[in-house]
Amino acid sequence: MGAGRPVVLIHGYFSNAEVNWIKYGHAAKIAARGFRVIMPDLRAHGLSDKPHDPAAYSPDVLMRDGFALIEHLGLTDYDLGGYSLGARTVVRMLANGANPRRVVLSGMGLDGLVKTEGRGTYFHRVLTNLGSFERGSSEWLTEAFLKTTKGDPEALLLILQTFVDTPRETVAAIAQPVLIVSGAQDYDNGSAHDIAALLPHGQFVEIPGNHMNAVTHRELGEAIADFLAA
Repeated sequence: MGAGRPVVLIHGYFSNAEVNWIKYGHAAKIAARGFRVIMPDLRAHGLSDKPHDPAAYSPDVLMRDGFALIEHLGLTDYDLGGYSLGARTVVRMLANGANPRRVVLSGMGLDGLVKTEGRGTYFHRVLTNLGSFERGSSEWLTEAFLKTTKGDPEALLLILQTFVDTPRETVAAIAQPVLIVSGAQDYDNGSAHDIAALLPHGQFVEIPGNHMNAVTHRELGEAIADFLAA
């Protein structure tokens, strides 16, 4: 969407580019500030393929997919951001040599980067016990979101084996200016403040919402657009 300086934005787990970036106007806000907004659907999500072969889900495969996209598009001077699993994928790309000018990490706390097993265990429980959760519970809400995005449970379960922890010292070594955006009630992946505290050039912005609904608030797109255009 848009034209100008490229920025790649990666959506979260169970979600897709349409829901994370387009539906609530975030991409349009960023594009209006002079950016070409590039929004892939991760493998097993959205309009991308959803193979059921475990061999398609090696550790860090999403990171390698990100590099493949950057190479395919011939991007050399670009910005890079993500929400939740997208933010974790961004950090894995940075840890493996990606060199964007600026970075956006949204919907992510430090635990979700350095100890991925915790969230992986939660999603494994949801995906292997669909239809069994009490209405209104966290698991029930997660399953409801899965239904709205028409997610493929088998493929999404395999995504869990791709998660790789990033050491604290590797996170702390991120040298780029980084915007950390988090909903005020979002504690799903630990503390976003802790990421900002580790980084030499981290800027924290709090927006309304929790992990599931922060993407519905206009402040997410506004914060990212303001940061990238500064």
